[in-house]
Amino acid sequence: MENKYQYFKRDISWLSFNYRVLLEAKDNKLPLYERINFISIYSSNLEEFYKIRVADHKAVASGATREDGESIQTAIQLLEEINKEVNRQLEDRIKIFEGQILPELKKNHIIFYQGHHVASFHHEYIRNFFKEEIFPFLQPVPVSKDNIVSFLRDNRLYLAVRLFRHNTSVNDPNHIQYFVMKLPYSKVPRFIELPKHDGYYYIMYIEDIIKANIGLIFPGYDVDASYCIKISRDADIMIEDTVNASEFVEQVKKKIKKRKIGAVCRFVYDRSMPLDFLDFLVDSFQINRNELVPGDKHLNLEDLRLLPNPNKSIHPFEKPKPMKLNCLNSKSSIFDYVKQKDLILHYPYHSFEHFIHFLYEAVHDIHTKEILITQYRVAENSAVINTLIAAAQNGKKVTVFVELKARFDEENNLATAEMMQTAGIKIIYSLKGLKVHAKVALIRRRDDINDKYEDIAYIGTGNFNEKTAAIYADCGLFTCNHKITHDLYTLFKTLRGKEDPKFKSLLVARFNLIPELNKLIDREIELAQKGKNGRIILKMNALQDPIMIDRLYEASEKGVKIDLIVRGICCLIPGQSYSKNIKVTRIVDSFLEHARIWYFENDGQPKVYCGSPDWMRRNLYRRIEAITPILDPDIKQEMIDMLTIQLRDNEKGCFVDDQLNNLYKPKKKNEKVRSQYTFYNYLKKKNETSL
Repeated sequence: MENKYQYFKRDISWLSFNYRVLLEAKDNKLPLYERINFISIYSSNLEEFYKIRVADHKAVASGATREDGESIQTAIQLLEEINKEVNRQLEDRIKIFEGQILPELKKNHIIFYQGHHVASFHHEYIRNFFKEEIFPFLQPVPVSKDNIVSFLRDNRLYLAVRLFRHNTSVNDPNHIQYFVMKLPYSKVPRFIELPKHDGYYYIMYIEDIIKANIGLIFPGYDVDASYCIKISRDADIMIEDTVNASEFVEQVKKKIKKRKIGAVCRFVYDRSMPLDFLDFLVDSFQINRNELVPGDKHLNLEDLRLLPNPNKSIHPFEKPKPMKLNCLNSKSSIFDYVKQKDLILHYPYHSFEHFIHFLYEAVHDIHTKEILITQYRVAENSAVINTLIAAAQNGKKVTVFVELKARFDEENNLATAEMMQTAGIKIIYSLKGLKVHAKVALIRRRDDINDKYEDIAYIGTGNFNEKTAAIYADCGLFTCNHKITHDLYTLFKTLRGKEDPKFKSLLVARFNLIPELNKLIDREIELAQKGKNGRIILKMNALQDPIMIDRLYEASEKGVKIDLIVRGICCLIPGQSYSKNIKVTRIVDSFLEHARIWYFENDGQPKVYCGSPDWMRRNLYRRIEAITPILDPDIKQEMIDMLTIQLRDNEKGCFVDDQLNNLYKPKKKNEKVRSQYTFYNYLKKKNETSL
């Protein structure tokens, strides 16, 4: 029987999210360089999207098979939809950048040359800078249809040049020659500051400086035209599962190297390039025409995060500073505090140093016998890893489960794993057929007098990464609750090969998560059908699993009021007859909303959970994820208050409608709520009263 329920396409929904990121660049209430940064983020997101999702669909369109059974025709149609939407968004990006950002820079006495007329007073400086700083690093490579002598590297900018000898005609194909040159990023910055003039600061792209002096590179030739190009390569490496850990590690090492030479999934070019020029490049580099994506005059706009700010009167955007909890001053024992009461940290509003302190305390605590922790994405030169090494060197038993299949972090994870192993830490690598995405740690403490373990558990929504903890909005719970610590120890035994585990308090994907979620939803349906207040609030990064979406549709039909706070992909369609009781809110602001928090009203006795999984098929069925109930009444209320504040956000909160439009919430006269800043002030006030 045909399913009456409908869903948004995953990748089209993601593009709606990324467009919401771009909309931040339009917000003239934001500081100028923060708006520029959002163009960078939008562009970086799009690059990764092409490398992974678009590359995947292109593979299917070429005949490869996929787990979800996507057909060749479906893949082709989806690629057409993606390209149409991306082209629409890129047109808007041009309008925002050229129509709003550049004039705003000029208002602030910054002229950002865009390849058009350069003032005469800069000509000599540009020529000398080119000769001294750029020219020595340029290596023009000839291009021919008959002989490909240049390999285009992933996501690198190249200048494609067409020229002909003096005293010959550009119309004579026998005299035309083509070259490509890689821009020397590692040697010279992308953005060059020029001398100040008459109160104005000037910035220029390195490629425009090269174009202005291109005749010096090719003496004896006339340059007809030059345009920037770049390619994106398939970065989704397929790692075959193997029981043997050493074989698995070697396979990861080999696959990482192959990522740099993956199949082309996008060829981006300056849209003003003449068709015959483009045709020559396409044929010479054997590019499929369905991989062509017209771009701006200047590509790789993710580099805008590096745009210099020469006007010091434009103050850098200051985000809220992470606060340290007064209940945990530098001399306080987190262990002693958590033995009395559960503790939650909200990053980046609270300092990640508290978690480092927690680990450091375990290093020197005589009762700590063992530390168990998962590693999914850690920072380079990580304080977390350094502290774990210190613990091992201090005689503690340390076990780290390292997920080598964390995309784009495989190399870093492998390097830190090998470093930890050398220090005496026991490393357990990826499980066969699974990713371990849980963000959990367990300190095993034993009272030698009573011979009794008094463990401390940490269950979080984000990685153990001090860098992302400064920009991702996450939370992590510390607890000594025996049921939770016992379940967490069972989870770590499962990662070491224990079969058929039983969990009584934690919800763990692939074991009891789905059954327990169904019970929670059934309870709200039952209450609604009795005329009571069935209520669900779900905050997550992505909602894609059709089975769980169907449960939400069913609950809506039965009268349950549902609010979804979903930052990214949301395949549930609001505004339908079967979703009339569901609202979808999206929040994009200074920090990346990353926490997963679930609320079920339960007839006035709310149940609240936080943990690592989104409601994606991969999270619910192909990963190890951990979710903890919030049992402490004060923390539970704090989490409810956070959700309430986010639902009231009418500054950065948008409703997502049934056409995937981002609709800003209506402003109220006496209430302006920017949830990230409102919640920061809420936590700050709470911290001050704890003195």
